[in-house]
Amino acid sequence: MSSSAPAADAASARSGGSGHTAIRARGLVKSFGKVQAVRGVDLTVAQGEIVAFLGPNGAGKTTTIDMILGLAHPDAGEIEVFGRSPRSAISHGLISAVLQTGGLLKDLTVRETLRLTASLFSDTRPIDEVLQRAGISSIADRKVGVCSGGQQQRLRFAMALLSDPGLLILDEPTTGMDVEGRRSFWQAIRADAARGRTVLFATHYLDEADEYADRIVLMSHGRIVADGTTAEIKNLVAGRVVHATLPGADPVALAAIAGAEDVSVQGERIAIRTRDSDSVARHLLTATPARDLEISAQNLESVFLALTGNDDTEKSTR
Repeated sequence: MSSSAPAADAASARSGGSGHTAIRARGLVKSFGKVQAVRGVDLTVAQGEIVAFLGPNGAGKTTTIDMILGLAHPDAGEIEVFGRSPRSAISHGLISAVLQTGGLLKDLTVRETLRLTASLFSDTRPIDEVLQRAGISSIADRKVGVCSGGQQQRLRFAMALLSDPGLLILDEPTTGMDVEGRRSFWQAIRADAARGRTVLFATHYLDEADEYADRIVLMSHGRIVADGTTAEIKNLVAGRVVHATLPGADPVALAAIAGAEDVSVQGERIAIRTRDSDSVARHLLTATPARDLEISAQNLESVFLALTGNDDTEKSTR
């Protein structure tokens, strides 16, 4: 394989070839004192899948990811990555992670950082290749300390690619990137997944999960509450959402409308989730000064809120 070929080809061979299971977890339980962070999680991820791992803060996502990375041991249950223990998979370079913070020395250049990281492995992809894959060849000689947040995230991505991992775990991978940066980043991820790389990513950007994930796994209160394609997840919550402009809207009065199941008010715009959108729309148009009324199907954000019961999620408004 030439140095310019996608690294996932080698990762696929080392992890067992296409069609194999990347992650297999059964009955995972993890507690911290009296707090049970993970409560019987079962999760299977096939090689080459791009899986969005979603949930509000405290849902158990980070603890589950820590167990996949071998950073935490389950109190009960078992977990395998490419048929190995997480620690064994890591020692063979089959897992890499891109985290939000840490891991960078600001006085080194981008290229020096990659050389230092590569020295930790017995075999790595060429540095020029991972620079190109991460889209940072043009800043290879720039000091890390003067790189933007988005550029530093791309450097972390390049570092993760060095060992040619079969499984790539991303924690808020596009934080600090502009719109074009996010798009090109996900294009690179999709190209790798098409050649066998498995990607598990946690994000608060629900639009990224909607657009780029093959599958969504949604956690709440330590359990997986939904698992499927975006369309399947959206179909779990029946009904529609009625949007309208209503100055001075009273959330209590709106919640009392027959058929209203959930109400949100942002400035003059209101959103009412309901199984009877015709009835709610009729009330708004005849009994209130509402205008600019729209009726839409459930989106991922409304499903997220309905399934997690969380009204204060950290979600992107972009």
